[in-house]
Amino acid sequence: MPLTFYWYPNCGTCKKAKKWLDEAGVDYQSVHIVEETPSESQLKELIDQSGLPARKFFNTSGKKYRELNMKEKLNDASEQEMIQWLASDGMLIKRPIVTDGEKTTVGFKEERFQEVWSS
Repeated sequence: MPLTFYWYPNCGTCKKAKKWLDEAGVDYQSVHIVEETPSESQLKELIDQSGLPARKFFNTSGKKYRELNMKEKLNDASEQEMIQWLASDGMLIKRPIVTDGEKTTVGFKEERFQEVWSS
């Protein structure tokens, strides 16, 4: 089964991750994270599979994150509130997200991709 690769084509980090997957010969299906933003239930599943807290799924360097003052809001937010915010706007989500339905990675670090996604 191919991986699902949630990305934003203009994102430099996403381009590096895509290049790594292509060069490693990994089979994946691309999903434009803004045009097809994951639903709340999909995000909950991705967060659970990643083993990371929901706050790690926010694109903290993004313009939208700063405009909405998310840094302040996250301090008192429940996981459910965070998931609702993430589902409301794909630009708030850290990317790329790669999943095989069991494991999920967020962002791109070559060593991590090598460890998790090398066949």
